Amino acid sequence: MRKARIALLSNPRSTGNISQLPRIRAFCAEHPDIFHYEVERAEQVGDALRTIALVRPKVLVINGGDGTAQAALTELVNGGHFGNDLPPVAVLPNGKTNLIALDLGAQGDPVEALRRLHAIASGELENHLVARELIALTNAGRPKPAIGMFLGGAGLADTMLYCREKIYPLGLPNGVSHVIAAVAVLFQLFGLTGRFLPAKPMPIEVRVRRHDTLHGKFGLLAVTTLERLLLNSELRTDRTGSLKLLAVEHRSSSMLRGLVAAMKGQLGRKKLDGVHVEEADEISIEGAGSSVFLDGEMFQAGIGDPIRLTRSPPLSFVRLAA
Repeated sequence: MRKARIALLSNPRSTGNISQLPRIRAFCAEHPDIFHYEVERAEQVGDALRTIALVRPKVLVINGGDGTAQAALTELVNGGHFGNDLPPVAVLPNGKTNLIALDLGAQGDPVEALRRLHAIASGELENHLVARELIALTNAGRPKPAIGMFLGGAGLADTMLYCREKIYPLGLPNGVSHVIAAVAVLFQLFGLTGRFLPAKPMPIEVRVRRHDTLHGKFGLLAVTTLERLLLNSELRTDRTGSLKLLAVEHRSSSMLRGLVAAMKGQLGRKKLDGVHVEEADEISIEGAGSSVFLDGEMFQAGIGDPIRLTRSPPLSFVRLAA
């Protein structure tokens, strides 16, 4: 096969692609040096990358939500389709959350982002490349690790599940859906109960280092290698490349402190009661029926079957922002 400047992996079922895919297809038709491959299920990503490897792309672009990116990164690391010559990865702003795309400076119109990536791939890439450590998730049921960049657990996972099952089916805009979810979490935090609210967090145990363990109920639990989190806030730690943990206890005062610190860009700068910011090379999460989401895919932790998070070797990504 001919060598492609860009290989574009699209998921037509991601939220943004429902309206934007015709424009993206039209752009690809105008640029024959873009190899476009569409998948509709995560199980098809392996075959997609096996085929994409044959065209030896200069850049691999993922067009979908964080779940699509997670499936592609997992296959990219575990599949061995590219040997030791992995292409740099870019992510278009699409889907519901777009945390990975946001971290890489891709915002707004996905077609315009693709246009900029095409221009970048036409020249020298070096000034646009950044290395990102990845999260490798394993538990008893996974022979190979799942690879991602953002994990949400405890109350955050419950809220993500609530959005997926109760709010997104209403067909509302993403911003409106997320505001409704935030209000529902506030109601729950101040003692209200009801079927229309997210489930209350269950007690979990988070082991950060060999002797450092957090116990309790957490309204928010996040582990990431990204530079930016929700609300576009930075999580400041002393080390680069480590797994960054943010755990906020399920109390209104702690959640408020964490929210204010996030809005001010002060997470990790000073100790706050009920707000834990840690960094480590390995983290384990254990609890009865505790769910976590790694870039949109759900995994279950159980008693005696913890979810283990470790650092995966870095990949090269294309950053659009200066």
